[in-house]
Amino acid sequence: MGSHLYNSRLGKVAWFVRRFGAAELFLKPLRCAFAPLIIPRLARAEFVFEGKSLPLFYHRYNMTWANERAVEVPVAGEFLRRFAGKPVLEVGNVTPHYLDTAHTILDKFERGPGIINEDIAGFAPGERFDLILSVSTFEHIGYDDEANGESGEKISQAITTCRGLLTAGGQLVLTLPLGYNPALDRMIADGQLGCDRATFLKRTGRLAWQTVDAEAALASEYGRPFPYANAVMIAQFGGLPK
Repeated sequence: MGSHLYNSRLGKVAWFVRRFGAAELFLKPLRCAFAPLIIPRLARAEFVFEGKSLPLFYHRYNMTWANERAVEVPVAGEFLRRFAGKPVLEVGNVTPHYLDTAHTILDKFERGPGIINEDIAGFAPGERFDLILSVSTFEHIGYDDEANGESGEKISQAITTCRGLLTAGGQLVLTLPLGYNPALDRMIADGQLGCDRATFLKRTGRLAWQTVDAEAALASEYGRPFPYANAVMIAQFGGLPK
């Protein structure tokens, strides 16, 4: 497993401040500590994804009610239900923190039982998957790791690798927080991501998310007016042409 800039405690603090601001060093622990008191008092709310109303997801781990996980986890769960009983690969260990899952997990850095610690760029499992899912992970590729080179190129390479691991009719689904990685935002704005279908969700209130167009989503600022991502893209891809 490769090194990472936030494998050390000091490196992690420096990275966190650079990405999220010094205030979040204090606010995030407070939200987590008071989560058992906050979550029961939150109003139940829903958002619409592909014509279906889904409940916002509230969980103590990573304080989902305060960030984009509120919509990403329900969307991920929706795709996992659609592909229940079929081979699934998740790139980045996210959903097992929240959902009862039993699929293959690939995460370059996070250690844990059953997690494959490999880079998606060179991953060759010898099998194909009906669904490859990744929640708020691809924006870190070439941006928050030790890799050399341009982030956009490495993201494109990772997408190509994933699409090559799909079965006929399989689907790659990425949830991408906007405003975090400038190279990724440029790819999306320029139509270079190459997805077959895109949905954009924008945070319009403390517990409110709405479907918007790409222009409105890309105009959102990371961390303002709400903490973390204020817009998310759900990108869907098919397999590579034969």
